[in-house]
Amino acid sequence: MGLQCGIVGLPNVGKSTLFNALTSGALAANYPFATKDPNIGVITVPDDRLGELTSLVTPQKTIPTTVDIVDIAGLIKGASQGEGLGNQFLANIREVDAIIHVVRAFDNDNVIHVDGSIDPVRDKEIVDTELILKDIDTMSRRIDRMRKQTKSGDREALRELDLGDKLLAHLEAGNPARSFIQDEETELFVKTSMLISGKPVLYVCNVDEASVHKGNAHTERFIKSITAENAEVILICAGIEAEISELPEEERESFFKEMGLTEPGTYKVTRSAYRLLELITYFTAGEKEVRAWTIRKGWKAPQAASVIHTDFEKGFIRAEVIHYEDYIKFKSESACRSAGKLSTEGKEYIVQDGDVMHFLFNV
Repeated sequence: MGLQCGIVGLPNVGKSTLFNALTSGALAANYPFATKDPNIGVITVPDDRLGELTSLVTPQKTIPTTVDIVDIAGLIKGASQGEGLGNQFLANIREVDAIIHVVRAFDNDNVIHVDGSIDPVRDKEIVDTELILKDIDTMSRRIDRMRKQTKSGDREALRELDLGDKLLAHLEAGNPARSFIQDEETELFVKTSMLISGKPVLYVCNVDEASVHKGNAHTERFIKSITAENAEVILICAGIEAEISELPEEERESFFKEMGLTEPGTYKVTRSAYRLLELITYFTAGEKEVRAWTIRKGWKAPQAASVIHTDFEKGFIRAEVIHYEDYIKFKSESACRSAGKLSTEGKEYIVQDGDVMHFLFNV
């Protein structure tokens, strides 16, 4: 798919430790700017449906779907003017499609905080401010170009200039571009303006082990501070998650169950990142393999076929579709066909999350 989530935050908040836990292999160190260059990892998206289909089909192999995660250098005040690794940070974040914003919500005198105290609300505001300042600069330059285009009186150019002026005022009031989005028109305008504060965001509060279940005073303040954003917040102890990721597979379940968890916190982060990118999964199921495939939400059948092979889209004839719940209920493709639960769909069919599909195409 080529889509990526970038992990961002101040230095030493646990970004690289979380990345370590997600991918089992990043640099993590107790000093600012330990991550100078972005680390890129490919992580498996946990999906119980894949296991259920495998148990019914018993294929030769099972292949999960994945999502790309990027660990980006820590940001400090003044990044929008190039302070610290600011220019590099902002260039890297511009390349990702969504943001996992990590804030520190634990007290530990042995782990240095770049600002000397623990305050996740302040830390988030520092990052937001730097992104917004950079976007103000970007939007101001775009508006200058737009004003030149409106001299001819073109109505479309004038409409865009009006949107641009409103968005710039929104940014100058200290609001991220993503909160400007109200409908498809404003969403498209923000995306085409290439604004980094316009990217969708997931917040991860890195807490101590005792706070994983119910949080603490830091997380309570933080959650209250983002109420208007309608964004998801996940509590995770990145250090413990990194320990779990290093255990043999057979020991991991007992470890996180001892902590009172139903699954590793990294699973929650991965699935949330997947949703944040507006991705869904469809499956192919046969004797050779059961496989999960990633597509964008809203894609039609020929587009979905293209992720298997571009020829599938070019020569698309039709798709045979079984909804996941029906496949589990009737336990096989032939049983679904007999029960009338296998449908034949054409080029306009919008693929649903969990569809089990078989494509027919011309070579």
